[in-house]
Amino acid sequence: MRQVAIYGKGGIGKSTTTQNLTAGLTELGKKVMVVGCDPKADSTRLLLNGLAQKTVLDTLREEGEIDDLSYIVKEGFGGTRCVESGGPEPGVGCAGRGIITSIGMLEDLGAYTDELDYVFYDVLGDVVCGGFAMPIREGKAQEIYIVASGEMMALYAANNICKGIQKYAVKGGVRLGGIICNSRKVDRERDLLEAFAKELGSQLIYFVPRDNEVQRAEIQKKTVIDHNPEHPQAQEYRNLAQAIEDNQMFVIPKPMTQERLEEILTEYGLFDDLKETASEENKAIRIAG
Repeated sequence: MRQVAIYGKGGIGKSTTTQNLTAGLTELGKKVMVVGCDPKADSTRLLLNGLAQKTVLDTLREEGEIDDLSYIVKEGFGGTRCVESGGPEPGVGCAGRGIITSIGMLEDLGAYTDELDYVFYDVLGDVVCGGFAMPIREGKAQEIYIVASGEMMALYAANNICKGIQKYAVKGGVRLGGIICNSRKVDRERDLLEAFAKELGSQLIYFVPRDNEVQRAEIQKKTVIDHNPEHPQAQEYRNLAQAIEDNQMFVIPKPMTQERLEEILTEYGLFDDLKETASEENKAIRIAG
């Protein structure tokens, strides 16, 4: 059983990528469980065709205890087992506790069966502290993949996540499997991500092109493979799944200093683009004023 955690900057498309990747793995005949580790509880929505799954923490609050997996595990696309950890009531407690409670509950109830090929942890944003770091801190996940793009803040977040992986690599045995680019159509994006991954001592394991079919599928509350299996974007996710299945490169990453990261961004013109955009925005403001 391969236990995989997916991290990335908030809003980068991490949950969408994870669910579409999972759909691709089920087509390869793999048995997969997805554990949503975000209080929004949207990590399994596309696999369940929009079903609002009751979270582990909500179930505990209502039932007091859980003695049957059927309360918290639902079957989604391709037989995927879907779990949502959930979080505390707004303004109360630490959301990271939901992950700790959820994983402990799944272990106690025997959810991690021998027939599973993969367990995916879809982790909130770029937070690698406290409960959100549990999949890597406690060695629950052996593989980490970071979803990023050619945007500056996505790469800052990815570099910070690598610092967390490096910190827990020795104790927990976790390794970075690679960077997944969820493209935003930034200039020289693939080249930038390849250089970024290489600097970390890792790899750009797959470049997912941007396509509006992803949004069309999400409106229908489905993965692309489920919504339009013949579309080229569906094949991209199948290719990503195969890349994960075949991956043999797992490393302790070498996160960059702030200065080195900015050198790479400058080399690929990202700072120049930002300055040009800011200049145009300021010009528009002056004209409007």
